[in-house]
Amino acid sequence: QVQLVESGGGVVQPGGSLRLSCAASGSIFSPYSMGWHRQAPGKQPELVATIADGAAASYEDSVKGRFTISRDNAKNTVYLQMNSLKPEDTAVYFCNVWTVDSDYWGQGTQVTVSS
Repeated sequence: QVQLVESGGGVVQPGGSLRLSCAASGSIFSPYSMGWHRQAPGKQPELVATIADGAAASYEDSVKGRFTISRDNAKNTVYLQMNSLKPEDTAVYFCNVWTVDSDYWGQGTQVTVSS
């Protein structure tokens, strides 16, 4: 069974930084992409960032230049470094893993940006 566990969320002031991590356990067959969604109250989940097996990354426009996604295949772990955080970044952040045949979601970690 594949499980994804996020960590690193919390409360931070505007302009601050957080680093989210997601550790995957179980058998995940290559190739697989990894990424992050976020969901604010009353809104649909939106894709924040993805990173392919070859480490090519893509970002939602509102986080470009502020967020950086990375992965460690040996640890089956994906990270999201979030800098210059804004109140509109407040959401539950979900880790995702996509294989050729399957997709997996973590349970989410809360990020709150508030002064």
